[in-house]
Amino acid sequence: MKTEEAQTIQFETSDGWQLSGSLYTGKNATVAVLISAGTGFPRRFYRHIAAYFASRGAVVLTYDYRGIADSRGGSLENSSIDYPDWGRYDMTAALDTLEAAAPNLPLTHLGHSVGGHFLGLMPNQHKIRRHAFVSIGTGYVWKHHWKNIPLELYFWWGMGPYSLMRYNYINAVAGWRGEALPANLFKTWRRWSHRRTYFKPEINTLLAPQHYEKVTAPIHSWVFTDDPIATPTTAKDLLSCYPNAPHEVIVRKPSEFGLKRIGHEGAFRLGREALWAECWHWLAETT
Repeated sequence: MKTEEAQTIQFETSDGWQLSGSLYTGKNATVAVLISAGTGFPRRFYRHIAAYFASRGAVVLTYDYRGIADSRGGSLENSSIDYPDWGRYDMTAALDTLEAAAPNLPLTHLGHSVGGHFLGLMPNQHKIRRHAFVSIGTGYVWKHHWKNIPLELYFWWGMGPYSLMRYNYINAVAGWRGEALPANLFKTWRRWSHRRTYFKPEINTLLAPQHYEKVTAPIHSWVFTDDPIATPTTAKDLLSCYPNAPHEVIVRKPSEFGLKRIGHEGAFRLGREALWAECWHWLAETT
């Protein structure tokens, strides 16, 4: 399936935010796949893997969280958007939209980075049969690869504060290559990333109401040896937030797929079909 065959759609969250998505409809589809992005990644970044899944027989939905790309919704200056909104409202609405587009198909989910952090905020998460986590771990800086720590500290305490002071949000300046981010979201991300327990101390405050213990769908979590953020340790720390979900951490070297580099974002670039096939076999095995 060609990426240009995706249908651009609009859908609304329960609190009235308009989100943009891309719907890929494969022939003779047997499974539906929701793809949830990492922080700062627009949905177009996942177009290649989405088209690949559709070519194998899936209905696939990619979408932009509120404040991001085509779901930005105006200026981010003085925006109140925070991380929990992405899970509680945006992921929830996206799953409902996929279910409506693919009635009677088993619902599955692939998350990248923060796309696996907020299942416990989705009141409808029980509809998902299984999850594929790709490059997902906590943001705890001191369990990341040591060579990456200076860059992260610069982001948290150099570039970030400068951007907040100048723009009142995180703009694409001074080294940040992702989409612009709301100030509240950045501050929450920074706070969580400076403690090993990550968001757990706020699970019954900022994250309430939450359903983390109700997540029971199995999770396969792929991490890569050259990913400086989603390490085996941070992957396991994140999975501990889902105490009742069977899970497996799958550690892969780029060379196992004939690649020199995967890193934190490279799993979704062209030429990763061997990895996508592993994810596909896991998600399509829904019986």
